[in-house]
Amino acid sequence: MARIAGIDLPKNKRGEIGLTYIFGIGRPTAQKILTTCGVDFNKKVSEWNDEELNAIRKYLTEQVTVEGELRSERQLNIKRLMDIGCYRGLRHRKGLPVRGQRTRTNSRTRKGKRKTVAGKKKVTK
Repeated sequence: MARIAGIDLPKNKRGEIGLTYIFGIGRPTAQKILTTCGVDFNKKVSEWNDEELNAIRKYLTEQVTVEGELRSERQLNIKRLMDIGCYRGLRHRKGLPVRGQRTRTNSRTRKGKRKTVAGKKKVTK
């Protein structure tokens, strides 16, 4: 089993797909990595030899930010936005959609379960 960046890659998948199991690597990045390292896209992860594995590991450590380092970098970026008090930071702080979506009807994922507010009762004479 191939282990890269602390992730066990599925051995029965093609290399192109197997690399996408690492956080921060999608299809285009996986293709670029395999092309640079000289590994065939259609070759399964279990068929990679030690030289190919080491070449991929070396490329990832030198060129690409993945897994824990990428997650912490993203968190720091969000924290920076919140600290400077910009609009996006305020939206993050309030737990509302950040990218301009409507909030009157949708955005339940971001806001959470509905909190019902009781309506005013009419005064009777």
